[in-house]
Amino acid sequence: MAWALKLPLTDEVIESGLVQDFDASLSGIGQELGAGAYSMSDVLALPIFKQEESNLPADNENKILPFQYVLCAATSPAIKLHDETLTYLNQGQSYEIRMLDNRKIGELPEITGKMVKSIIRVVFHDRRLQYTEHQQLEGWRWNRPGDRILALDIPMSVGIIDPRANPTQLNTVEFLWDPSKRTSVFIQVHCISTEFTMRKHGGEKGVPFRIQIDTFKENESGEYTEHLHSASCQVKVFKPKGADRKQKTDREKMEKRTPQEKEKYQPSYETTILTECSPWPEVTYVNNSPSPGFNSSHNSFPVAEGAVRPRLTIYVCQESQQAREQQPKHENGDAASTFYVYHAIYLEELTSTELTEKLAQLFNISPRQINQIFKQGPTGIHVLVSDEMIQNFQDEVCFVLDTMKDETSDAYHIILK
Repeated sequence: MAWALKLPLTDEVIESGLVQDFDASLSGIGQELGAGAYSMSDVLALPIFKQEESNLPADNENKILPFQYVLCAATSPAIKLHDETLTYLNQGQSYEIRMLDNRKIGELPEITGKMVKSIIRVVFHDRRLQYTEHQQLEGWRWNRPGDRILALDIPMSVGIIDPRANPTQLNTVEFLWDPSKRTSVFIQVHCISTEFTMRKHGGEKGVPFRIQIDTFKENESGEYTEHLHSASCQVKVFKPKGADRKQKTDREKMEKRTPQEKEKYQPSYETTILTECSPWPEVTYVNNSPSPGFNSSHNSFPVAEGAVRPRLTIYVCQESQQAREQQPKHENGDAASTFYVYHAIYLEELTSTELTEKLAQLFNISPRQINQIFKQGPTGIHVLVSDEMIQNFQDEVCFVLDTMKDETSDAYHIILK
């Protein structure tokens, strides 16, 4: 916490005060803390510790920010005081974000009359998912071919210039805009929060996302790389009309609370103001040929530093004995084709132990329940899967999984077909 002296004091007065404070602090050494002393639980209850997920810079509490971004969607009324706001969105619905110039007269004169570039991202709020973001997004891409996580509603938007959506970055869009003119961008989020939950048995809570906006100005070379401002907010995305039902449920719950209990919660605001945060990590560029339909001034796609890149991707689906027995047949006796839903597994270490753990996680079982993993070879033989075999798998190879009970234990063997 920073302290400021509001009255001009002489050096002698300041020095005298410091000596008295130092003597007073020494006089307390060795004494037991009284009942009125702060406990660690009191300290941890402070708002700064409650919002450990927030990336707000500590020294900008009273700073007037150059820009302000306002998401036109109501915040939830079921959020406690000092907690970050939470906003519910409907999947695929267009939501307006107002891009406001908040500069004081004479501030940032170098961008007056010029364009700035803003990048909007939908990212994970939970750190656990942030660490595996690349794998999560690649799995979503495989299950939803041709779809985007974040898209611009260009006909509805006002004041945006040169909008771009990189086909390799499904959760990112960017555009240019003039801060001196009215600018509103309409976005659509096409993923829902429950698509990234670990266990899907129905009724589970969806994971929260963050909508983050980073704004840049031109450098001497004409590239938009000099950071100006970043802000974000927390959202959850529901199936169409689900956000309205959730908002109504929260409102009804709050109405049943006593006036004393209501004082512990924030009111619901009609709009969501994005709060300042740290900029998205700097990117390093990997040279690639430009993708069709992405008209960019550079032929390279950004990859965040420190991002986890899988060395091998395999796709698997489970084949049950019941499915094989109930498989329909054509009139000539041949089995009809079956539609399988595959899951993506991403391997870093390329070991059989890692594959066992990933398969166990996928099917919500303990790795101890998997005894051996075999690959079906020529003439139907079962070949034990080793580290060397995995290292020779082709990337994006597909397997159908079959299980076989171990005769000597309660574990199972898994066969890759």
